[in-house]
Amino acid sequence: MRTSPALRAAALAAAVTVLLPITACSESGNKDDPDGPPRSPLSANAAEASNSGDLVSQKLTWKPCPAPSPAQGGGKAPSPLPDGTPWECSFMKAPLDYANPGGETIELALIRARAKNPDKRIGSLIFNFGGPGASGVATLPAFGNDYDKLRAGYDLVSFDPRGVGRSAGVECETDRQLDARYETDATPNDSAEVNAFVEDTKTFALACKKNSGKELPYVGTTDAARDMDLMRQVLGDKKLYYFGISYGTELGGVYANLFPKNVGRSVLDGVVDPTLDSEQASLGQAKGFQLALDNFTEDCVNRGAACKLPGSTGKEVEQGISGLLTRLEKKPIPGIGSRQLTQTLATTGIAAALYSKETWPLLEQGVDEADGGDGALLLALADSLNGREADGRYDNSMAANTAINCADSKQRFTADQTMAKLPEFQSASPVFGDYLGWGLMACTGWPVAGAWETPDVSAPGAAPILVIGTTGDPATPYKGAKAMADALGKGVGVQMTYEGQGHGAYNSGNACVQKVVGNYLLNGKVPAAGTVCK
Repeated sequence: MRTSPALRAAALAAAVTVLLPITACSESGNKDDPDGPPRSPLSANAAEASNSGDLVSQKLTWKPCPAPSPAQGGGKAPSPLPDGTPWECSFMKAPLDYANPGGETIELALIRARAKNPDKRIGSLIFNFGGPGASGVATLPAFGNDYDKLRAGYDLVSFDPRGVGRSAGVECETDRQLDARYETDATPNDSAEVNAFVEDTKTFALACKKNSGKELPYVGTTDAARDMDLMRQVLGDKKLYYFGISYGTELGGVYANLFPKNVGRSVLDGVVDPTLDSEQASLGQAKGFQLALDNFTEDCVNRGAACKLPGSTGKEVEQGISGLLTRLEKKPIPGIGSRQLTQTLATTGIAAALYSKETWPLLEQGVDEADGGDGALLLALADSLNGREADGRYDNSMAANTAINCADSKQRFTADQTMAKLPEFQSASPVFGDYLGWGLMACTGWPVAGAWETPDVSAPGAAPILVIGTTGDPATPYKGAKAMADALGKGVGVQMTYEGQGHGAYNSGNACVQKVVGNYLLNGKVPAAGTVCK
C-alpha cells in the first residue's frame, strides 16, 4: 500500500505483514555503528557505465546473494527454492537525476530466480511489494514459494527501489533516536504534547536532510518508474511484465502512464486509489482499519468463549481495546526488556495485526496479555511495523517511506490545520482516527517539495492491466480498485474482486485468485471485467 506516514513505514504487503511479527525486516544507515557492515562485493561487479547509452546496454553480473544488509532487514542469505534454484543478486546502474542521464549514477540492488524451463520463458516478472520502503531483494525470496508457479514462464525479479535498502538507501536518525521517536505521543492532547510532536517531526526531517540530502529530491515514484523501464531494457524484455502489491500498484500505474506502449502482462493487487490526495487517503485508511477492527471484533464474538477478549458484542470488544489504549496513555506497561508499551506503540501493534486475518490470533493474544500487564507481544507487533529488529537495529523502511511519500505528495499541514481535521478522522475511526489524523504532519518541514496532489495513471494504448480489490482490505480500501481501473482507462484497467479479509488477494492463498492470475500471466488470458473470487 502507500502506507500512511502515521503508520511510519514498514507495512509492505499482506504477505510481508504476515511474516513481520515473527521475523521483522530491518535497517537504517546505522549511526550507532557508522561504519556498518562492509558493502557487498556485488557492488564492484555491477556494470560500469559512464553515459545514458551505456546504462541501457550495461551487462549485469549475477552472483549468489549475500545475507540481507541491516538496511534490508538483516537475516540469513536466502535459501534455494524447493527445486534447488538459487537466488542470484546484482546491481544495476541508474541516473541519480533522469534530467541529467549522463551525470552521476546510483546502484539499484536486484534479485532473481530463473524460470523453470528456459524454452518456455516469457520474460522477467518484476515485483514491487509496496510500502513504499519495502526491500524487494529481502522480500521476494521470503515468499518465493508463493510465486513459484509463475516460474513456469518467468524469471522472478525484484529490487530495492531507489532510497530503499541497498539502493542508495535514505538515512535519517540513529537507532536510539528512533526508539525515542516512537515513544513520542503520536496523538497529543495538550499544547506541551503538540509542541513535542511538532518538534519531533522537524528534528526527523532535518536529520534526513543532513544524512541523505543529495538523494531526497530523486526518490519519488516517477523516478522509480523510470528505473523499472531501464531495468526492463537491461533484462532484455520488450515489455514490462509486472506484479505490483499495495504501493506497488501506484508505481505500476505511474509506469503505465509514462510508458503505455511498454506495458506487458501486469497485475495490481491491494490497490491504492490514485484519485485521492494524501489527506483523503489517510482518511480512507482510518475507515479501512476501523472496518478491519470491526470484522475482528465480530469474529471474536462469533467464537464465543473461545475468544479471550471480554464483550458480548463487537462494540463491547472494541470498547475493551479502547479502554486499554486509554490506560496506556496514562501509564505504560512493561514490554520487552527495559522497553515499555505506550499507547502509541500499542496502536501501532494493533494496526500491524489487522493487515491479515492470519495475524488476528496474535492481536487477540496481544490485547489479552496487555490487559494483564504484559505488553511484550503488542510491542513486538509494533516493532514489526516500525522495522525494528530484536537487537535494536532498524531497517531503513521508515526513512524511505517518509522520503518517498514526501517527494510525491505536495500536501503540507500545520498543527492548527491538523487539529481542525481531527473530528472527521475521529468519526471515521474511534480507535485509529487521532493516530492517522496527526500523521498528516509527517511531511511538514520536509526539505523537498512534493511532485503532485494525485498521481496521473491514465494509460491510453496500454495492454490490459489486471486490478484486484479485496473487500475487507484495511490498508487500501476496496473501492480503490475500481478507481484505479477507471483511471487507467477503458480497455486498460480490468477489475476483479476477492471477497475476503486482509491486505492483498494473491497471497491469501485463495485458489480462485491464484488460478485467474496464473492464467493471465502465463497464458495471456485476460479475465472478464467484474470477475469475483470468494
